[in-house]
Amino acid sequence: MRRTPFSPSFWRSPLRGPWFTSVLGVVLLVGITVLFVTGLLSYAAYNPDLSPVNDKTPDKGLLGFYLFSWPTDPHWLYRLTQGVHVTLGITLIPVLLAKLWSVVPKLFTLPPARSVTHALERLSLLLLVGGGLFEFVTGVLNVQLDYIFPGSFYPLHFYGAWVFFGAFLAHAVLKMPTAWRNLRQLREERNDLVSVNPDPPTVSRRGALGLVGGGSLLLFGTTVGQGFDGLRWSAVLAPHGADPGSGPGGFQINKTAAYAGVTAADRSEEAWRLVVRGRTGTVRLSRAELLQLPLHSSSLPIACVEGWSTSDQWWRGVRLRDLAALVGYDGDPPDVFVQSLQRHGAFRRAALRANQVADPRSLLALFVNGEPLTPDHGHPARIIVPAAPGVLNTKWVAELTFGDL
Repeated sequence: MRRTPFSPSFWRSPLRGPWFTSVLGVVLLVGITVLFVTGLLSYAAYNPDLSPVNDKTPDKGLLGFYLFSWPTDPHWLYRLTQGVHVTLGITLIPVLLAKLWSVVPKLFTLPPARSVTHALERLSLLLLVGGGLFEFVTGVLNVQLDYIFPGSFYPLHFYGAWVFFGAFLAHAVLKMPTAWRNLRQLREERNDLVSVNPDPPTVSRRGALGLVGGGSLLLFGTTVGQGFDGLRWSAVLAPHGADPGSGPGGFQINKTAAYAGVTAADRSEEAWRLVVRGRTGTVRLSRAELLQLPLHSSSLPIACVEGWSTSDQWWRGVRLRDLAALVGYDGDPPDVFVQSLQRHGAFRRAALRANQVADPRSLLALFVNGEPLTPDHGHPARIIVPAAPGVLNTKWVAELTFGDL
């Protein structure tokens, strides 16, 4: 008689069993919870309540209940949370795949639904497996700068995270008592994961876990370096793993001036003027006039949503709050809308919260590491704000509008 995936005898691996599955489940319980929390923090860091400029998910509704004004302290906050999010997500891929492999016989159980309760459980598994694969695949593609899904990454990944984590949480509540019992007993109980006719073992379950762990360590070791300048050479799986060069501008970038469509003519001393708008009107400043204003310095990193970051760079320029004062905001400055010269790509404009504008380390930077900004780092002027995602540190700044957006 021909065996099919719906036959219990079809699944013959001796590795499958409740103990093996439970170990992987506990690892995922901790890891995915951290991923979910850091993902929500990443979303909050974009200050999406600054609509419509920063809001990439306008219909979030109740899902935005937790949003808050993203802080500027500590200045490495986004570098940490997003670095953990991306590196941990990639590291967990072997664990996720092993967990799905360990329970695949359940997807072929007959009858498909024995009761209403069983049908709901199967539906939750569909959301869990589908949501997990969707979140990991879209996340990895975005990190690799090869996003091919229709629509914007932000709403798809955001909504997908809530669906996946909701199903994951329900599954964990139902299965954790059994998983904990399996781990404590350190022995297998007969259930529908254990093969009725197993093949001879070629590796122990602990050996298989070691293989999974080794795969995770390999991915960790070839990814984590993108967050450290001295280890960037090791990030062979990261799209920004190459050496960015040396000198004052020798640190990582995401988009070049050529990619953004910012020409030498746009950036020339003769053509470029910073337009500052606010309560008392409009001020236009050349780069030479900006250099006549009080200049200040800040030591800050750049951290990107793809998980890479730089070490602290030494920036020098005009404080954003001083520019706000030029157009009538002598006390507490308001939010600011930033417009770039950039012609191509996303985030040609962005907005910053009042607390970000008020921070004395927040600059319209004109220099980095003692030299004028290079074209690829935003010459003639760029925003640099502590703890903000890299896309909010707008390059090639053309206009600043303080007040109502």
